[in-house]
Amino acid sequence: MRTTFDFTPLFRSSVGFDRVFDMLENASRVSTIDSWPPYDITKAGEDEYRISLAVAGFSESEVSVTHEPNILVIAGQKADDEQGEYLHRGIAGRGFQRRFELADFVKVVGANLVNGMLTIDLKREIPEEMKPRRIQIASGSPSPMIEATKAKGEQKAA
Repeated sequence: MRTTFDFTPLFRSSVGFDRVFDMLENASRVSTIDSWPPYDITKAGEDEYRISLAVAGFSESEVSVTHEPNILVIAGQKADDEQGEYLHRGIAGRGFQRRFELADFVKVVGANLVNGMLTIDLKREIPEEMKPRRIQIASGSPSPMIEATKAKGEQKAA
């Protein structure tokens, strides 16, 4: 059962949330049929996250991790290595691509592949100008008035 949401009423009273609405729409369209390779997402600290993927049989050269704006793409493609005729092939070696939506200011800190586990460390680094700051309130003399400046070429009316 698929439920679609109508975000039209929210567009009337919000500005700049287009990306959030797009993410919600994309999340409702995601197909959960392909669950390979299996992965975990953990919160390692206040602003630290870790994605772990089980990529047994893949080497560092066969896996790529790409950080695009607000998207992390992890792809794997096995090199063609024919080592004879398989009588049974139960080890998954098919290519994959896994995409993760990242929040604003989330950066990839590092990636590590050990014993078939690909671990990607992420950290949210909010720029200093985006952090809340306390404004000092002055007392005593009133603030100077701000005057509107005239546009160039504007003349006084006579």
